[in-house]
Amino acid sequence: MLTAEERLEQLEKVFEELEDASSRVPIIVEGLRDVRALKLLGVEKNVVALHKGSSVFSLCEAIGRQSKEAIILTDWDRKGGQLARMLRDGLHANGVEANEYFRTQIVLLSKKEVKDMEGMPGFIERLRVKRFEGVKIGRAGKGAKDLD
Repeated sequence: MLTAEERLEQLEKVFEELEDASSRVPIIVEGLRDVRALKLLGVEKNVVALHKGSSVFSLCEAIGRQSKEAIILTDWDRKGGQLARMLRDGLHANGVEANEYFRTQIVLLSKKEVKDMEGMPGFIERLRVKRFEGVKIGRAGKGAKDLD
């Protein structure tokens, strides 16, 4: 079982890697709230919302014209799992490799407390507060630099 600090460190690393990958590979999320959540977490490039009026297959076709890989980052509830399978199948049909590494890592690190991407900024903030509360500060004035 990971501590809150270990989970936070691993999640921060996953989102840094995701941000780096987003400069090369489109990231598919379910909706606009997921796009906003990723922006709050530092992932601002190449994020595509599925529910913007197009079908799963037409989105996969469009991605297939531009990229050979796409990152699937749907929610980890039942509906999100179904969408991930549909996206994986649609991407494969269009010659696109479906990358679910980031989704799997995020699910493993947050499954019990969060079920979707839009809840991640709040979850990470709660982990940061837990880490901060774990900092021991001595007498008044001492340890103030620990807060910088």
